[in-house]
Amino acid sequence: MNENVKEIEDSKYLPIKINSIHPSTPVPFDIFVLVNKKYIHYLRSGDHLNEEKISKLNKKAPESFFILSENKASYKSYIHNMIAGDTLSAEDKAIVLRESSQALVEELFESPDIESALIESKGIITNFVQFIDEQPSAMKHLIGLSTHDFYTYNHSLDVGIYCLGLGHVVGYNLRQLQELGEGALFHDIGKRKVSIDIICKNGPLDDIEWAQMQKHPEYGLAILNEFDFISDAVRACCFEHHENFMGNGYPQQLDGEDIHPFARMVALTDTFDALTTKRSYNTPLTPAEALEFMKTKLAGKYDEDLLSAMYDVLFSMNKTL
Repeated sequence: MNENVKEIEDSKYLPIKINSIHPSTPVPFDIFVLVNKKYIHYLRSGDHLNEEKISKLNKKAPESFFILSENKASYKSYIHNMIAGDTLSAEDKAIVLRESSQALVEELFESPDIESALIESKGIITNFVQFIDEQPSAMKHLIGLSTHDFYTYNHSLDVGIYCLGLGHVVGYNLRQLQELGEGALFHDIGKRKVSIDIICKNGPLDDIEWAQMQKHPEYGLAILNEFDFISDAVRACCFEHHENFMGNGYPQQLDGEDIHPFARMVALTDTFDALTTKRSYNTPLTPAEALEFMKTKLAGKYDEDLLSAMYDVLFSMNKTL
């Protein structure tokens, strides 16, 4: 199969996480599995997957499951109905919501149709905000599902969840949480324009690579400026998330009080997620170690009130950390 034919074939399918399928509910769409570069029909619409099978499949080949792209709306409706219904526990709803969001966030960084990907991703945050508003234990479960594996889209999703927790603790209303969540989810969108070799490098960047990487806030702002449905606060999260309170961040070297409050949250949670994430050249810190490191070794870089609130996010809402 030549590359053009393969691209056309791939465009017919949308990746999903098998953990987004719950055994309690029949699946209203066909599911396919990718084996040796071929899409094989795996589950017929109307059938169930049992819990044991889902667990085994998730361990064996979590990235190999797809639905037809034409069934995307049906998949989203299926997820919405499970989250809105009363069949699943709060923990199961958190799993379904997070797992179903990962593939959509991947589109944010991979899809050539940036506008559609941005609009789809705004819907992801709406789902999270509604879940947090309706379920008191939602944030505890969502934070507990952090992957601690670094991929740009996993990282953006985790930063979004941490920011929603932080915004919830400091008393933001639903509208503010929606906007904050979007800013967190989109904060690294400029990495679309950074070389994939730099993004995926297994080791520290050299000076030339680092200079390229440091341009991603500017690239991101340029992307977001193309769309009038993106707010100034969301743009600020993208452009200012590498500024810090000491005034030696980039790209503008803003002093602390000049940094948008949402961008301060993204900066803090961005660093926290990086410190607790496993990479080939980095041993991850525990959440407690990461916060202590930020408080001592990185003292003065972050809004101290927000750093204190982050302790509440982790230790009041997730007792297992």
